[in-house]
Amino acid sequence: MTQAFDRRMLESLVCPVTQAILTYDAEAAELISKAAHLAFPIRDGIPIMLVSEARQIE
Repeated sequence: MTQAFDRRMLESLVCPVTQAILTYDAEAAELISKAAHLAFPIRDGIPIMLVSEARQIE
């Protein structure tokens, strides 16, 4: 069962690479860093902010 992500948490999270703001993609359950071109997964309601877990995006 996938837990919902707390959108209020987004206000305190930044990209670990660029320190830029993140956007929330509810459909993909990811936090997107447009500056770093990375998508960080959210698993069981917990954002995984490790670069090694992120996927590259265009």
